[in-house]
Amino acid sequence: MNPFKFKAILIAIMFIAPADLGRAQDAYPTRPIRMLYGFPPGTDVGARHIAEKLADRLGRPIVFENVAGAAGNIAADQTAHAAPDGYTIGMLTGANIVLRPLLYRTIPYDVSKALVPVTVAWRFPNVLVVGAGTQVKDLPTLIERARHTPDGLTFGHLGQGSVTQLAGELLKLRANVGLRGVPYRSAPALVSDVISGRIDMAFIPPSTAVPLANQGKIRALATTSLRRVPFALDLPTIAEEGFPGFEVSVWFGLFVPAGTPEAIVDRLGTEMRAIIAAPDIRDWLLQLGLEPIGGSQSEFRQMITDEKTVWSEILRKAGIEPIE
Repeated sequence: MNPFKFKAILIAIMFIAPADLGRAQDAYPTRPIRMLYGFPPGTDVGARHIAEKLADRLGRPIVFENVAGAAGNIAADQTAHAAPDGYTIGMLTGANIVLRPLLYRTIPYDVSKALVPVTVAWRFPNVLVVGAGTQVKDLPTLIERARHTPDGLTFGHLGQGSVTQLAGELLKLRANVGLRGVPYRSAPALVSDVISGRIDMAFIPPSTAVPLANQGKIRALATTSLRRVPFALDLPTIAEEGFPGFEVSVWFGLFVPAGTPEAIVDRLGTEMRAIIAAPDIRDWLLQLGLEPIGGSQSEFRQMITDEKTVWSEILRKAGIEPIE
């Protein structure tokens, strides 16, 4: 081939290829998208509804996959190792992004480099609850009882490093009282033992706590949010009950694999924020006990950074060492 003709072809490819790539990204999506969620059916009502709304706005189906196991880390792993083309996205939680690198000595990838945050969907606090048969009526009474219990009061949680455990450890530190964690393999077993009085207390989601409290099966004492939540305005926060700054919230946000084109990340973020800002969606999420958030990608990144700093200090003070 004539060398001048070959050089001309190369130059043409250099200009054509980026244009083709740009058009492909502008057309995104052109096929169905997978949304990975790390927990079993029944816990996914909010995420599934958001996925449906996102599919409507993108004009393509979203295949919702429950990838349950390892507290959501399997879904996070699959998202991190997916092709960075915008066709695998993950609805992941703070336990996967913030706590996992702090609680485990080794994980299969660098979370901060392998996953790109898009936007926060929602968050919710846990609710500190006791059995309905106890004489404890409020948090100050509970703390006072803990101070006079030689072996410490018991609190149920869902395993080492779970938010339900870390909330108890934080209260133990802030109140300077003896509390003993009791691990459970399932939330129903934990709640059952709170109701029966086998354990003294637990931190559970509002979607479970509020209905059971209304039925008189448990007593809700306070939320772990910094401010009172719209779906439980009658409940004080632990912060206002004598522990300023106390906050332990669970959040879910949209993530994509590192290397996903910026134009696709921006498109997903724009559509997600529009969905979460819609009044009907916000009202619906609040009815589920979920506080809609949204916000920019930079705000999401900063939130993750701030939480890492806070939890690093809490784990250090609690003496919780990373596990293998």
